[in-house]
Amino acid sequence: MPLSGSLIERLCEQLSRHTGTAVDIEWTRPMGGGSINTAHRLYSNLGRWVVKVNHAERYPGLFAAEADGLERLRATGAVRVPVVVGHGEDHDDAFLLMEHIDGGLPTTASWETLGRAVAGLHRHTATGFGLERDNYIGSLPQRNTREAEWPAFLVQHRLEPLVRQARDAHRLDAAMVRRFERLHGRIGGYFPTEPPALLHGDLWSGNVLHAADGTPVLIDPAVYHGHREMDLAMARLFGGFDEAFFDAYQAAYPLGPGFADRVELAQLYPLLVHVLLFGGGYTTQMDMVLRRFT
Repeated sequence: MPLSGSLIERLCEQLSRHTGTAVDIEWTRPMGGGSINTAHRLYSNLGRWVVKVNHAERYPGLFAAEADGLERLRATGAVRVPVVVGHGEDHDDAFLLMEHIDGGLPTTASWETLGRAVAGLHRHTATGFGLERDNYIGSLPQRNTREAEWPAFLVQHRLEPLVRQARDAHRLDAAMVRRFERLHGRIGGYFPTEPPALLHGDLWSGNVLHAADGTPVLIDPAVYHGHREMDLAMARLFGGFDEAFFDAYQAAYPLGPGFADRVELAQLYPLLVHVLLFGGGYTTQMDMVLRRFT
């Protein structure tokens, strides 16, 4: 769907303030997008930009949360993310205006760079698990109420809320719900005690760009302070990450012993997200994990 004239005017205004020079958007082109937003490449007298657009009432505050997450990642200096120009609303449209990244091809070197970068990101810590604000993972609201201990945060603000939603949506049967309840009481014993790490929060290969200069770039975060194994488990879940990423991460910030044996526990949260959004085989995959650990 083409961008409205009034939205293009708003984008020109924000770009002009950002650059300090009058910007005129000369034409736009749709980009491949996800199921939540549409994305458009903007061609202007000062180069290219990207805007993401969705319905303002359908996902309230989503782009404000995404902009906040990108800024938190950028502020660490550990990882590269697109520069956010601005976000806002225009009639029914919500938008997020960002730097355009010239794309390149992934290489072993770029995966190694990303592994070291994520390790550096995870060394940024906080006094508790969670975040000062809630945000989204995909189209699902993500609650980030702070907790002093990782097991409490994982159960109360990640697993339990989505188990209830999946049960109410008839995506989980009673037996699976009981297995989750048994797991909740013992899950803390599996994770090594570590300080809260700043996480990307949705670290799958679709949220990694490889720029033309070889620099890896992270997009679409769902940030919070959590156990760093959550990001690594997500990266393992759907594939697409070169082993050079994991090797470089391990060399820079070694994981605790036994990660390979418990990685599926850290994958339960993203699996629940996919059960709610897509159903299907994710339920079977999740049940296999539950049976193994309960």
